[in-house]
Amino acid sequence: MFLDYDVAEETVKQILFKSDAADVLQNVVDYLYKHFDTYSWVGIYLVEGKYLVLGPWNGEQATEHTKIPVGKGVCGSAAQSGKTEVVADVFKDDRYLACFVSTRSEIVVPIKKSGVVVGEIDIDSDVVDVFDKFDVVFLEKIADMLGEHIC
Repeated sequence: MFLDYDVAEETVKQILFKSDAADVLQNVVDYLYKHFDTYSWVGIYLVEGKYLVLGPWNGEQATEHTKIPVGKGVCGSAAQSGKTEVVADVFKDDRYLACFVSTRSEIVVPIKKSGVVVGEIDIDSDVVDVFDKFDVVFLEKIADMLGEHIC
């Protein structure tokens, strides 16, 4: 399904302002999963000390990676550097922590509050090299909104 990124951004803003605080993260995850057909798994990890702890997620199955040390794997690298990580082919990146045999690409976008990483959006896709500059810009905007309003 093609989705206009501007429309999606506005919809996420509506979710942020109309949802109860406890439901916002799950509602954003659900929206991203349901409206972007190349996103096969969407989750949010929250920083707790030296770990990323899995929060709300949506996808066909749960991941076994519910607690990841900061600095380990693609998620841990993004949390440590504070920069978005795009992996075009997970089979070619030694940092990838295998969650699902079908996953071929991944994007991890840090969520920051006052410049400090407090969480991240983690999205897997079953399509190789699916995440482009539009996904990066869009998801970084979503992460910024989450950092300002929720985390």
